Amino acid sequence: MISIFQLPYQRTKAFYRRYERILIPAMLVFGFVVDYITFRNIQVSTVLTVLLFYFVISGITIAFIHYYDAGRINQRMKFVRLFSPLVVQFTFGALLGASFIFYWFSASLAASWPFFVVIALLMASNEVFRRHFLKPVVQISVYYFIAFSFLSISLPYVLNRLDARLFLYTGLISLVFIYAYVRLLFSAKGKLREQKLILSKVILIIFVGMNTLYFANIIPPIPLSLREAGVYHDISRSGNNYILNEEREPFFRRIIPGKTVHLRLGDPLYLYTAIFAPADLKTSIYHDWRYYDKDKRKWLERDNLYFDIMGGRRDGYRGYSVKTNLTEGKWRVYVKNQNNQLLGRITFRVKKTDENVELEEIRR
Repeated sequence: MISIFQLPYQRTKAFYRRYERILIPAMLVFGFVVDYITFRNIQVSTVLTVLLFYFVISGITIAFIHYYDAGRINQRMKFVRLFSPLVVQFTFGALLGASFIFYWFSASLAASWPFFVVIALLMASNEVFRRHFLKPVVQISVYYFIAFSFLSISLPYVLNRLDARLFLYTGLISLVFIYAYVRLLFSAKGKLREQKLILSKVILIIFVGMNTLYFANIIPPIPLSLREAGVYHDISRSGNNYILNEEREPFFRRIIPGKTVHLRLGDPLYLYTAIFAPADLKTSIYHDWRYYDKDKRKWLERDNLYFDIMGGRRDGYRGYSVKTNLTEGKWRVYVKNQNNQLLGRITFRVKKTDENVELEEIRR
């Protein structure tokens, strides 16, 4: 006979099972949407605190599921167990979404698209998550990927450093953390112990994969991000503002990629960039000027100019490089950090003219 206390649980469970196919991916998407709306409008320190909260909650929830299924927790908490996957999905969605947002604004899509594909697949594979997400190996593997990503985002902000050694330390810390966490789950004596070998292999693959992507310059150089970049005929300083003089163009030409710059003989061309970096972070920014040689059919390096920056300005630390006697044709400038990681790229075409070029003034 079913007691009166079991009826609400049975009805709730039936409702959950009926809509599980929608609820689990919906919570993943909801977590991402919450990130996108809030994290672009609050301080980075607050963002990292919220992400740490999500990270702890997801870890506790996964451990609860594992201990409950192993019979180590009072079965009266069945309501909590029933909805625990939704909590995991929401926190994972928020954490993966935050990683995507942070990396997106610190990357050149041309260089970092493989890493974005990895995160996007984790977020978009709703059908796969729905069927397999309850498996401990899947949960812990995704949790480790998030741990590695979260540490690689937060440590540069906390330590005001950006170098390869810090990323290596991040990887080692993530391995120590996941080892201790998995040992904690093993103490429940559940089914996870039987999958120890496959779990170890997956974690090792993630560790090697993240390091490979980083040293191949595919993982974006968090915490730097390119706020703005453009080519101008002249740049001058007025108080706290930069005065930029650019070529006047019709609206429809502005929205078409591949700007054409008209230069008279001997005219210089300025590349302006605004780079965001956390307060007290000191680094160098490089402008790698390249010209496309039609005969050789490849991009040739013409100059690699740099300037030092110090972070703290929300709209980015502003700086520029200047080049004269540009050859007519296609040009490309890569904006990089001192580790040769790509922040962005701007492509334009230079066309020679004997006429005066009409300019308009912009203040930044």
